[in-house]
Amino acid sequence: MDELIPEINSYLVTIFNEILIIEEGALQSSTFKDISIKEMHTIEAIGMYGIHTTTEVSKKLSVTVGTLTVSVNNLVKKGYVERIRNDNDRRVVKLGLTKKGRLLYRLHDKFHRDMVKETLEGLNREDAEMLIKGLKNLHIFLDRTKNNL
Repeated sequence: MDELIPEINSYLVTIFNEILIIEEGALQSSTFKDISIKEMHTIEAIGMYGIHTTTEVSKKLSVTVGTLTVSVNNLVKKGYVERIRNDNDRRVVKLGLTKKGRLLYRLHDKFHRDMVKETLEGLNREDAEMLIKGLKNLHIFLDRTKNNL
């Protein structure tokens, strides 16, 4: 099994880099060229449906509320995100996507769905379940490593 480590590592590193390059390139060549990949991930964390507090979104992104606030300020100015105040407690601010933000979210989500469908092409159910098991193991490792920082 150890002999497979270099090949698997090479694929993981290459895939990670290629996804970022493709996502950045797609944004820059689209009508959404005013959005950075970091801002795109903020839009993704806010989500298509519902509204979330800045604390909830910052936890999803593993950033401080202050760091998120800077990004959200830019996204509000650009028309992708809106701040929604609670009528009962004006101090409570939630985040939601505008129509423009939801359109961008759907386009980004389509890229991810297409990527997963292509990954599963030619795999049977058992193969796909083994892929999921490996990805879960990777996720657990990354989560544990992140938490130890």
